[in-house]
Amino acid sequence: MKSLEDITLLYEISQALNEHLDLQKALYKVLEILSSSLDMVRGTITILHPLRDEIHIAVAHGLSKSTMESVTYKLGEGITGRVIETGKAVTIPKISEDPSFLNRTAARKDAQTGELSYICVPIQKGDRVIGALSADRHYDPSYSLKDGEKLLSVVATMVARHAINFETIRLEQEKLREENRHLKKELENKYQVTHIIGNSNKMREVFQMISQVCKSNATVLIRGESGTGKELVANSIHYNSHRSKFPFVKVNCAALPENLIESELFGHEKGAFSGAVRQKLGKFELANKGTIFLDEIGSIGPDVQVKLLRVLQEKEFDRVGGAKTIKTDVRVIAATNKNLEQALEEETFRGDLYYRINVFPIYMPPLRERKTDVLLLADHFLEKYARENQKDIRRFSTPVIDMLMSYHWPGNVRELENCIERAVLLCEENVIHSYHLPPTLQTGEETGTLPSRSLDEAVAKVEKEMIIDSLKNTRGNISLAARMLKTTVRKFSYKANAYAIDYRDYR
Repeated sequence: MKSLEDITLLYEISQALNEHLDLQKALYKVLEILSSSLDMVRGTITILHPLRDEIHIAVAHGLSKSTMESVTYKLGEGITGRVIETGKAVTIPKISEDPSFLNRTAARKDAQTGELSYICVPIQKGDRVIGALSADRHYDPSYSLKDGEKLLSVVATMVARHAINFETIRLEQEKLREENRHLKKELENKYQVTHIIGNSNKMREVFQMISQVCKSNATVLIRGESGTGKELVANSIHYNSHRSKFPFVKVNCAALPENLIESELFGHEKGAFSGAVRQKLGKFELANKGTIFLDEIGSIGPDVQVKLLRVLQEKEFDRVGGAKTIKTDVRVIAATNKNLEQALEEETFRGDLYYRINVFPIYMPPLRERKTDVLLLADHFLEKYARENQKDIRRFSTPVIDMLMSYHWPGNVRELENCIERAVLLCEENVIHSYHLPPTLQTGEETGTLPSRSLDEAVAKVEKEMIIDSLKNTRGNISLAARMLKTTVRKFSYKANAYAIDYRDYR
């Protein structure tokens, strides 16, 4: 090849490396230029994984994508591995006569290709070899492989600066993919049906209904008071369904102004209304192939109800201000704490929409109807917030348990969680006491937890609680319990008998 041709080739390669923002496209362009200039049949740029000592094909000319993804080399393995390990170029006049040639890509078995020569040069960044550039060309006795090696070495030097960035980006992408897989796995585990806490009969019915409906595409309506865990049920249904790898989009319909909810659900075109400066995709479009959770669906106005009914029936909608009909494949899970039947009578909720979303209703019982779950939930929240706040709080005192079981929990599970979090923040011991609970639990007449009417009764209540706690901590050892309360064994025994407390119950 003439000197002018070499300069032209290197100029074109320099342009290709600098004009493409996409590194992979730039490297493919380099191989295309080499192919036309060097009579190259195949060319590859391989990169060394710095952590695993594994070589993979970053870009290739004349190889299929599946071959590129499946082929790897160990450091020192084959000619490519040897070039990267030693940092020394290799030229082979006739591939068919060289026994060290692995031909792992199986790209050289075609007899029509004819005899091939092979050139492989290292790609170096300073003293470190980061990969290799190789080329297969038709065998030509008149062609100087040494000249070809020098030319490829210059190209490899030009590629080196970009190839190190290419490897860094590839490692970052691999890390992000791994983190994404890890997060998805965590979500699947977090929202397993078994992670919804409760063993009451009513909750067992909920678990059974979730397991029955999650594998289908049926529309689900979750009913129940605020704070009962409707969103958690929706999460469980989605992450245990065949749509779990696709988006799960949540919309709180009550939190959106009536004039914005249509745009939020279905999107809008640029200029559709004042302030619509650009096109916006709606939640239904974003949730395609996945699930959309419409919380507080009873808050949606009549105009939007009509469009929502169309999506449920026809699987299509129009953006606000748009003329194009958009198809969507979305599973709908709705939730409400309102009485939709009453809304039907008052004509604030459409009957046809009600029957369309009420395909598979799930009722979440309020906490007052599942009292056997209160302590299970309380223990769970105690462990959670003690761990978060790095406190060694092990249990609830007996009066606290009585108060938790007696209270009617108008705010349901959400109120219980807030109550336990507050108690953990206030507690500086390893036992939650009654004075750590909110005033609502301590003063409500309906809870049976009013303060004692007299000073003597109040003192007796505190004494009894302290004696029981000390016996629990010492496993019924009276001597240790008395020492813990800084009193004598005689006084301790006298008080215990007065309150009908038997130390043997705590052994």
